[in-house]
Amino acid sequence: MSKERLQAFSDGVLAIIITIMVLQFKTPEGATFNNLKPMLYIFPSYVFSFIFVGIYWNNHHHLFQAIEKVNGKIMWANLFLLFWISLLPFATSWIGEHNFAENPVALYGFVLLMCGVAFNILEHLCIGNEGKDSTLANALSSRLKEKLSIAIYIAGIGFSFVYPIVSVILYVVSALMWIIPDLRIEEKLN
Repeated sequence: MSKERLQAFSDGVLAIIITIMVLQFKTPEGATFNNLKPMLYIFPSYVFSFIFVGIYWNNHHHLFQAIEKVNGKIMWANLFLLFWISLLPFATSWIGEHNFAENPVALYGFVLLMCGVAFNILEHLCIGNEGKDSTLANALSSRLKEKLSIAIYIAGIGFSFVYPIVSVILYVVSALMWIIPDLRIEEKLN
């Protein structure tokens, strides 16, 4: 399979995930702004998840710009990543409908953790396939951001049972770290 076909498949899956998230919005019964109050937590959870899907889409795109070929391991790792990202609509719905309660915040953090782990596996396999002296290996030689994100998700899961708002803040911090595309790859490609 060509890397372009894998990218196109991944783009399609991510587009469907975003569509599923937005379709979970229920139209309010009334026509007043007061009728939007039940969505007070639902909309921010959607925005947050939309940003996370965008972050993964963007970094996935950069990762595949830096590689020449894919193999079966990369294809399976990519599916593993897409599996965990595909759980974001469920976690988004649960966290939003239950006002960022403890268990939904913990599950949301677990899904984010597994997305991070899956992306790290995908990066590792891509580097292995390209070679230790490849542009990708050189660009990703420092894995501090990746390790820090994993630690943040683990801390967020732990805090979720005591202070769920702290968990949400930690998840936001992780998103802010990645909101700007990973320039390490862009700089090495130019």
